Amino acid sequence: MSPSRRKTLLTGLFALAWLAALLAAFWWYEGRYLRPFDSSATLFSGDRLRLPDELAGPGPIRLVHFWDPACPCNVGNQQHLGELLERFVPQGVVFYAVQKPGSHGKLPATLDALQPLDDLPGADQLPASPAVGIWDAQGRLAYFGPYSEGAVCNSANSFIEPVLEALAEGRAVNAANTLASGCFCDWSTPGN
Repeated sequence: MSPSRRKTLLTGLFALAWLAALLAAFWWYEGRYLRPFDSSATLFSGDRLRLPDELAGPGPIRLVHFWDPACPCNVGNQQHLGELLERFVPQGVVFYAVQKPGSHGKLPATLDALQPLDDLPGADQLPASPAVGIWDAQGRLAYFGPYSEGAVCNSANSFIEPVLEALAEGRAVNAANTLASGCFCDWSTPGN
């Protein structure tokens, strides 16, 4: 075999090995971090959610973030949640966080403004996370559901900004039951 043919063969084998490694890395990433979407949707029903007694009733607009540290979908909405904090805390919206029972983890420092809630009546009935509940200034559940629909969450496809803006302007919102497909993780724990 001539040296130029050997060089061409080695270059081709190297390119083939590189392509195989790239495909293997993509399949690993897809399996670990990207959740497949099916045609079914998740029903978020807020009928059983109640604020704890000390937070119930008239007061500021209250947003409760439901999250599971083990769910890769939560990572996707943390930047968006930080943007919501920057925008709406100065307007008087109070942010809380409910972590999936039995899970271990901590929100990033950029989300330190979220006040932890250990007990929120009805939270054990959540279908999936990440999810959000928003109570209006009268203490009524105005919205319960996902941050957005689809694989990613940002202000361009979010349901949250329009709800918070309407409530801040004094308009009523009644969207406590929503149906959406997106990146969600099961909230139920073994034994539930």
